[in-house]
Parts: sequence; structure tokens; C-alpha cells
Amino acid sequence: SDSCEYLLSSGRFLGEKVWQPHSCMMHKYKISEAKNCLVDKHIAFIGDSRIRQLFYSFVKIINPQFKEEGNKHENIPFEDKIASVKVDFLWHPEVNGSMKQCIKVWTEDSVAKPHVIVAGAATWSIKIHNGSNEALSQYKMNITSIAPLLEKLAKTSDVYWVLQDPVYEDLLSENRKMITNEKIDAYNEAAVSILNSSTRNSKSNVKMFSVSKLIAQETIMESLDGLHLPESSRETSAMILMNVYCNKILKPVDGSCCQPQPPLTLIQKLAACFFTLSIIGYLIFYVIHRNAHRKNKPCTDLESGEEKKNIINNPASPLEILLQSFCKLGLIMAYFYMCDRANLFMKENKFYTHSSFFIPIIYILVLGVFYNENTKETKVLNREQTDEWKGWMQLVILIYHISGASTFLPVYMHIRVLVAAYLFQTGYGHFSYFWIKGDFGIHRVCQVLFRLNFLVVVLCIVMDRPYQFYYFVPLVTVWFMVIYVTLALWPQIIQKRANGNCFWHFGLLLKLGFLLLCICFLAYSQGAFEKIFSLWPLSKCFELKGNVYEWWFRWRLDRYVVFHGMLFAFIYLALQKRQVLSEGKGEPLFSNKISNFLLFISVVSFLTYSIWASSCKNKAECNELHPSVSVVQILAFILIRNIPGYARSVYSSFFAWFGKISLELFICQYHIWLAADTRGILVLIPGNPMLNIIVSTFIFVCVAHEISQITNDLAQIIIPKDNSSLLKRLACIAAFFCGLPILSSIQDKSRH
Repeated sequence: SDSCEYLLSSGRFLGEKVWQPHSCMMHKYKISEAKNCLVDKHIAFIGDSRIRQLFYSFVKIINPQFKEEGNKHENIPFEDKIASVKVDFLWHPEVNGSMKQCIKVWTEDSVAKPHVIVAGAATWSIKIHNGSNEALSQYKMNITSIAPLLEKLAKTSDVYWVLQDPVYEDLLSENRKMITNEKIDAYNEAAVSILNSSTRNSKSNVKMFSVSKLIAQETIMESLDGLHLPESSRETSAMILMNVYCNKILKPVDGSCCQPQPPLTLIQKLAACFFTLSIIGYLIFYVIHRNAHRKNKPCTDLESGEEKKNIINNPASPLEILLQSFCKLGLIMAYFYMCDRANLFMKENKFYTHSSFFIPIIYILVLGVFYNENTKETKVLNREQTDEWKGWMQLVILIYHISGASTFLPVYMHIRVLVAAYLFQTGYGHFSYFWIKGDFGIHRVCQVLFRLNFLVVVLCIVMDRPYQFYYFVPLVTVWFMVIYVTLALWPQIIQKRANGNCFWHFGLLLKLGFLLLCICFLAYSQGAFEKIFSLWPLSKCFELKGNVYEWWFRWRLDRYVVFHGMLFAFIYLALQKRQVLSEGKGEPLFSNKISNFLLFISVVSFLTYSIWASSCKNKAECNELHPSVSVVQILAFILIRNIPGYARSVYSSFFAWFGKISLELFICQYHIWLAADTRGILVLIPGNPMLNIIVSTFIFVCVAHEISQITNDLAQIIIPKDNSSLLKRLACIAAFFCGLPILSSIQDKSRH
């Protein structure tokens, strides 16, 4: 339903000064955004001292230096000539003939009407007439005469009637003691009943600004005089007004209140048709297959009670798997769209507290330790261990995102190490594969690229987002190609060749050294980096908001860690080949003295990094040092985890299960666990945060697991091992990606 109505009428405080509207997310407007929205606009505030407070707070969003000074009981103008924004406060403390005349002037065709009108008054009427019933009757008569005028203005302008906030009666001065909350409620009730019934339509065009009452109920105790709200409450009300008017104009990603549902693009419509046809095709295939199965069903011999022929279960055909996969994927993508594009489910802002981050971390740590099993092999970074590593890192990152912990710098820095550790594993894993297997064939490359990018490409189409928006996948994809090119280019140096002649080890080190030089050059030459990735068609993949700066920043943040992963893999495999390491079950990796020494150094290094990360002063300073020092904690963790033989022999099956779907979890969280492209939280069950997080998490994990299965099934069909078939498929994929830019340009023209 209408999120604007909820924004104006309901919500709750998440913490001090953090207001959460019911059902939607509120954007915090900056000066430039406010001016951009209100250019050539005229806003009028009309009413008493409380409306004057709201006027000041609203103006301070546009100009924070604007001072609250001058005669309080007169009109106050404000104008920003550069932005061409005009905001006026008109002093009319009572709903009477004077206010009516002011409003009536605006209804005349010859007069320029304000684009936004914010009005409200009552406390002066209560004060002047000592809270008499006659004054309330007169108020009802006056607001009844003004209501048709406001309704007429509301057809062309945004009109808000501000209901009266409660007072803190104990703090009121003697000449205001008659202003009681009981009287205020009576005046509010009169205003609501008259303004809402002033039109024959089912709904009045005059919007009730009643949310300030809820804000005041929580904060009026902080008032200096019991009547006027503290500054933080006024700022919240002013920001709500800004959201109501500007969200539909600027469409901020993290401001879902009052935003209309985005129209379907041409590409989205074509995707919907494709998935619909897939679902229909699979249903037809299923019905035909079922009927054929019934015809072939063996009949039982009534005399002997035996079946005449045996059933042979034929494996599913590639066409059936293909249709079934796209059928399931279509239903899942419909859920994605409903969660984060259609205005069907509620969204809420994140709010960080230490307990919201650390309590879930402790909980999953206990679960992970509880589910432990023996590993199949006891080598360093064996498959179960790397899956476990990915799993617990992914769960920590998910908790970090949903709790909004990026505002707490020590947590942010440790999460940056976890992202770096993923890239370290990319370098380690792919280098190890190419070094040992020597498989540089096109099938291997296509398989990896498909598994990495399939879900993201589908989401780019369905959710109308650029490829770079899902920044981690482009990052891993580019680094995979860098590893492949480094090792595949002449001379191809693999372990089998290097074992025959130590000279080849030196040649590989030269290759890695050249790679490091290239990384350093691109890291410190932003211009060269941007020129490379601004070339078409790379620009289509790596631009975000019209430039590649975001891509350069993300790449530069972890620029060395993949190289460190490759170098670690090379050293480890060389030591392993020369039988320097003891990787038997229960055996320490080195001799006892060396193992104890390395463990001590690792623990000290691990703690030293954590202390440094916790003492950082700002993100910019930390991010500058992070690429060079993150490897310290990664290597320390690997040694602590692998030097003791008993630690190498066990793993957490709980974490390993999540590790197998870590990529899908990372991508899916954008739209079906978080909301508004990770800026907020998806609310499937309003009013019960704990139950909501349980239900949404269960669906989210199930969907991620199902997408992982779909990706694996489709990879077997779309990327066959036969080279001639593969080349045909690649030609079709190339044609598809050539068609997307054409459709995108047609789409952009239709938008303009």
C-alpha cells in the first residue's frame, strides 16, 4: 500500500535520533540533494511557533548556516538565489479569518501558488481562551471554512496539515498550564474528522502530518519549556517532509518511502517472456512425459501377482534438465523482483549496535564448532578446510551487512581482511590447479567464467542493474583471467616441466615479478587504469554511474592479495614436492621447535594486526595501508589452522556446507535478504523483527542453495566438453551479449 501514508503517520525509534518509518526506508538528504530537488520551488509554512520550528529545521537542510533570529511573531522569508529555492514562514498562530484569507489568496488563479504548503495551529487558541469549550467549537467552525480551500490547493500543490504534538505538562509555565494533552487530542480529532470529510472523494487530498506526534511522545521530556520539541525531533520531522516530497523526484536508492514502482524495461519484459515460456515448456514436457510413463507402466498379472515387465528408469534428458532449471530460475527471479523492485514487501533501515553484530557471531561460532568431522585428507588448505573457511567468512560478512556494522571502523577493517582472504583463495586455488594439472583448455576457462557470472548476468537483466554493481564477481572474474593469462602465455611453466629443471622455477618467479610490476603500475596510475577499462566493450561491464572510479577503488583495495595467494601456492607446492612438510594425520607441519616458533609468530602477528585495525582513525587511512598488510593476518590464520596436526585433521561441516554456496549467498543477499540494493533490510513479517529475520533467512539460504544446483546443472549442458559443440555454444552466447547493448540503447532512447 501507500508508503507515503505510513511515512506521515507511523514509525518507531531504532535508537537515539534514528527514526524508522513503518514499511519503508528514509533517506538522509544532503545539502546538494535538497537543493537539486527543490530548484525553482516555493515552500510555505503557515502557523504558530511549532510550525516555525519545523520551518527552521527544514531550511537548515538546505542551508545549515541559517540562524534562528529576528522577531518570532512575524513572517520569516528565506531564499537561496543560486538554487532558486524559496521557503517562507507565515505567522498565523490561530485557525481564524487571518489564516483563511492568506490561504484564500493562493486559490486565486492569478496568484502563484506554493508548491508545498505546511500548515497547523491550535495551542494559541487553547492558551488565549483558557482551554474553553467555546474555543474548540470556534476552531471546528474555522477549520471547516478553511478545509475546502486547502482541498482546492491540494489538487495542484502538496498540502500537509500538521497535527499538534503532545506537551510535557510538568514543564509548562503558569501561563501555559491550560494547554493539556487532553485538549490537544480534542483539537487533533476535530482537524482529522473535518479535513478528511471535506471532500466527497473516498480520500482527502490534504495529507495529515501526524508522525510528529509519535516522535514527540518519545522526546518531549527533553523539551526546555514543555511545549517546543528538542532540535533532534524537529530535524527528524523536517527530514520526513523532505522525503515525502523529494523521493519521487530524485529516487534515492536508500529512500524507498514515497517512491513509485519503477516501470519494467524492455530487457526485463523480454526476460519475463523467456522465463514464462520456459515454465510453460517444462509443464508441457512434464505432462507428455507423465502420460508416456503411464502407458509404459507394467500391468500386474492377476493370477500370478507378478509384473509382466521390469521398469527401466531412464535418466533425465538435457532438454528436460534445461527446461526444469529455467522454470525454477524463473520462479526464483520473480521472487527477487517482488522483494526488491515491486512495492510489495516492506523495507527498513539498518541500525548498528554491538549486540546486533557480536551476539549472532558468537551463536554461529558455537554452531560451527558443534558440527565437526574428520577431513578426508590432511593436507594444508584441503578442500573441506577451504570450504569451511569460505563458509564462516561468508556468514560473518552476512551478519556484518544486515547489522550495518560498516559504521564501526574496527569491524569494517576485519571484514576487509575476509574479502581479501576470498581473493587470496582465488589466487591460491587457480594457481594450484593450473600448476599441477597444466589444463589451459578453453573448456576449463568457460566452466569457471560460467559458474562465477551466470547468476550475476541474470540479475543484471531481471533487476536492471549494471554488472559492476555486484562488484565482487567482476573482481574475481578479472583476477581469474589475470592468473590464466600469466600462466598460459609462453612459456607455459607447469609443475611437471619444472620438476625436470630448476631453471623453470626461476622463469615462473620472473613471470610473477612482471605481474607484480603491472599491478603496481595500475595501482598508482589511475589514469592508465581508467583508460583501459573505459574502452568499449569493457566500459559496459565496469562503469558505475558513468565512470569506472568505483571499479578502480575496489580493485586497488585488494590489489596484492591475489599475487600473495599465487606466491603462497608456489612456495607451498615446492616445499610439498621436496617433502619438507609433514602432512600426515595428527603430525605437526614442521618439527616441534619450528612449529612452536611459527605458531608463536603467527599468533603475535594476528593480534598485532587486530590491534592496528582497532586503532585506525579513519577509513581512508586504513584503506591505504590495508593492501600491504592484510596478507599478514591471512597467513597467520593459515599457519595457526594448519601447523597443528589435530587442527588440520578436523573441519566444521556446518561452515563447509555454507562455503559450497558462498558465492550465491553473497550475491542473493543484495535483493532477498537485504533490500534496496543492500541499503536496507527486507521485511516479510512486519512488527516482529526476530521472526522476520528467521523466515527471510530460511528462504534466502534455500534460494541460494537451489541457484547453486541450477548453475551446476546448466554448466554441464551449456559448457560441454566437446570442443566443436562448445564453440557453437560460445557463438550463441557471444550473439546474446552483442544483442544486450543494442536492446540497452533502445531502452535508453525510450526512457528519454
